[in-house]
Amino acid sequence: MKLRKASAAAAAALVLSLTATACGGGSGSDSDSDDGKITIGIKFDQPGLGLKKPDGTFAGFDVDVATYVAKELGYEAKDIEWKQTPSAERENMIANGDVKFVVASYSINDERKQKVDFAGPYFVAHQDLLVRANDNSITKAEDLNSKKLCSVTGSTPAQNVKEKLAPKADLQNYGGYSECLGGLENKAVDAITTDDSILAGYASQKEHQGKFKLAGLKLSDENYGIGLKKGDTDLQSKINKALEKMESDGSWEKAVKANFGPANYKNDPAPKITEGS
Repeated sequence: MKLRKASAAAAAALVLSLTATACGGGSGSDSDSDDGKITIGIKFDQPGLGLKKPDGTFAGFDVDVATYVAKELGYEAKDIEWKQTPSAERENMIANGDVKFVVASYSINDERKQKVDFAGPYFVAHQDLLVRANDNSITKAEDLNSKKLCSVTGSTPAQNVKEKLAPKADLQNYGGYSECLGGLENKAVDAITTDDSILAGYASQKEHQGKFKLAGLKLSDENYGIGLKKGDTDLQSKINKALEKMESDGSWEKAVKANFGPANYKNDPAPKITEGS
């Protein structure tokens, strides 16, 4: 009798185990959910990098990189759920599991690496300034000490200016670069600082052509990485392999030309992978 009860219990346990597996217990580490979708963090307001268009679709170099990586992980474009990821919220959204990874002009630095891991880098940008087309008063970083400078809360370029380049600059932190652009146009600020790739994207938009110009200053090197949860070395390795493949098969160069070509942007070659190696 006891043996029969034990056998029944074992059979019940086996059924429960098989049921759990069938319900998604073996869905794999790269899946955000059991429905075969993956959530990726990008910017929604950066022309040339990550932009949500009026028709609800997304475009930009970061979008192309994220789409390529997702495909290498087993997800088609239709399986991607894009999530807006403000600069100041990137680490929190990764740590909380709101996104699987972030591709959002996300510069790799030691402070951020205390909280998240990176794959890549996949692009090298340089900090620059965007000024009004008729303004010739800013030719070097020190000129910002008497100017109103706009950047986005939590961004590396804003910290770089305030701490190293022009500590007396009147730094205005806005929620997004599109807000900074409005301030530059109506003369509420004198310059915008961020990566040249981002600034080139704005300057090349049809409605802005002829209004603004890049100062042409390479104030820093910004190595863009793909941010992911700390300790997920398996995902980090898979993303790095995808990035290497993207460069080797010509997709990386094609994406650069498609997104930055209209602005006549002079990009650096694809960087070597350094994270996770």
